[in-house]
Amino acid sequence: MIAAPPTAAANLHAGNPDSGGARTGVDTLSVTSTTTGVQQVRSGGVLANPARGLTLSRLGAVAAIGALVLTGCGTDVDDITVGSGKGWTTAHNDGRNSGVSPVTGSRKLSLGWSRPVGGPVEEPLTIGPDGQMFLTTSAPNNCAILSLQMLTGRKRFCNALGPNAISAPSVVDSGTNVYVGDDSGVSAFNSIGQPRWRTPVAGVPVSAQFTGDGNILTVTQSGQIDVLSRQTGERVVSTTQLLGDPDFLEYPDLTRPTSGQGLDDCAIGGPQCPVANISPIEVSSGRFFVTLWEPGKPIAALVALRYADNKIQQEWSADLLTEGSATSPTLSADGQTVYVGDNSKRLIAVDAADGRTKWVQPLDWAPRGGISVSSDGLIIPSGDDGHLLALRDNGDAAEIVWERKDLTLRGTPVQTAGDTGYTAAAIGDGINLITFDTKTGATVDSDALPNAKGTTTGTSIGPKGEVVLATRIGEVFVFKPDR
Repeated sequence: MIAAPPTAAANLHAGNPDSGGARTGVDTLSVTSTTTGVQQVRSGGVLANPARGLTLSRLGAVAAIGALVLTGCGTDVDDITVGSGKGWTTAHNDGRNSGVSPVTGSRKLSLGWSRPVGGPVEEPLTIGPDGQMFLTTSAPNNCAILSLQMLTGRKRFCNALGPNAISAPSVVDSGTNVYVGDDSGVSAFNSIGQPRWRTPVAGVPVSAQFTGDGNILTVTQSGQIDVLSRQTGERVVSTTQLLGDPDFLEYPDLTRPTSGQGLDDCAIGGPQCPVANISPIEVSSGRFFVTLWEPGKPIAALVALRYADNKIQQEWSADLLTEGSATSPTLSADGQTVYVGDNSKRLIAVDAADGRTKWVQPLDWAPRGGISVSSDGLIIPSGDDGHLLALRDNGDAAEIVWERKDLTLRGTPVQTAGDTGYTAAAIGDGINLITFDTKTGATVDSDALPNAKGTTTGTSIGPKGEVVLATRIGEVFVFKPDR
């Protein structure tokens, strides 16, 4: 572990989970409900704080209690799979953060529906194998994780969590169970929003991925790493603290910082946010990669760790992210290269085995969000100050394949099967969804997001080729293939 000043390390001391709540049921586009307190107990799992525990709607309470009783009679057999497939199961679709869908993308789309969600959105939407969507927000009615139906946009459920859940990405398994972090905790819900478990952590999980053995890997902005059982929420291995553990014997006056400390700096990869991005993982080996800005250091690092043999170990650390990074790294399909951007307007290829820099490609902008990397090595970076650009890794240098300086990005480009890509771009005073040919960069379709303003949080692909975007001010747009 890496040593840290006591004030930084104190931020990593695990505490009790903050309050949360749940509201279930299908309704109209409004999101309201009356709640009553329920204590969650799961056999072999985690006990929610009874004083500030999860709450359920009166209509859903009886069903939820019944479900919780049944879990006590369950087994340890897990027949629910995880990982990529139909749907968009993590913020960047899969463990390596590829931003690529195996679904053949349509080249002719039309707007299916749009709706406001009642609050801002920061993270890309995730989509289950049946098309059920999930997003985190911060709405005045305490709606923090919202689930919508793909067909109509109607609400599936809306659950209350801590106020910083908006900064936490969700992940979805093949059973449409969703896992999401918030203030000092990680929670699991089933497809209708009933709580399954909650586990306390220090900080807010800004990264969540599935491991090769079907567990949940989370990293908070303050550098706490946990591997949690999807079934029970129990820790599978000991917690790892990237900034070290606080020494309360030497510094008895240390106090626990707020769970959201530094989150405002995460969006720009600033120094107040030690871990700002979603970590990619190679599920076959357990190796994963974290961007880390240690307090007091002039430069941020890319750190390689491995989850294997019932432990987490650091393999290497490379100080190479000048001015920090707000780009979630992406792992190549063969697992040999990690691609990451930094705030000095560079795209960097790093050897995954030893942290050696393979090449550096200057950009006209500081990349943000994700980097889409196809299985054949086509690399498309993102960033709201940038334009649509594709590169290819030639081993010791990057080659620009094509460039569209006429398309200013307003979101994260993604790729699909069939040489088709999608991105949000500025067209006039508005935003359009651009469908482009990934071989040439040529536009093949352009569809307006009616009255959309600002930028989008990402681009997600549904199981039937739907393209889903959310604006940061809080409106969801679903485009469906024309058959």
